[in-house]
Amino acid sequence: MEEIKEKECKENCNCKEHNENNKKCNCKEQKKINNKDKKLKEEIERLKKENEDALEKVKYAQAELINYRKRKDEEVTNFKKYCNQDLIMELIPIVDNFERAIKLDDNDLTDELSKFLDGFKMMYAMLTDTLKKFGVEDINNVGKPFNSTEEEALMTDDIPEMDDDVVTEVLLKGYKLNGRVIRPASVKVNKKIEGEINNE
Repeated sequence: MEEIKEKECKENCNCKEHNENNKKCNCKEQKKINNKDKKLKEEIERLKKENEDALEKVKYAQAELINYRKRKDEEVTNFKKYCNQDLIMELIPIVDNFERAIKLDDNDLTDELSKFLDGFKMMYAMLTDTLKKFGVEDINNVGKPFNSTEEEALMTDDIPEMDDDVVTEVLLKGYKLNGRVIRPASVKVNKKIEGEINNE
């Protein structure tokens, strides 16, 4: 085996010098080849490292792009869902006024005013139907526990047969636009008088 290696060494470097003791070629040409091999290996390692770094950067950039697209899609979706909010906020007081007018007692009105009120009711129905088409819904939690995210408690009631913190009356309707509260409802909330106990 050693003779074969020695022969290969002589053939590869074409050396005339050969160290018989250690069976290795010590000629300058072979040293140059060894140095070149070492430099090539170092260069290969450096390029591998650069390639790995570049791949990491590409992966990071791809992840950033995916996150950016998700954020953009979410922004566009939210914009579409709530782009009409300012207009709807301007229309809600008009709805309030329609509701006040409709609450007038039909029995106390003349025939002419009663017919006029019927026209109001038709316009009110058309307006509320249109708002519903655009994702507007009213907040009406009468008989349900008070919800501070949807309601503002302006007054309290004292109804013994009802639990505490239950909404007893809506004073001013609240509204949601596609699930988001755009105006909280103003409500009355039941609060029992302290010390009062129901004897059942």
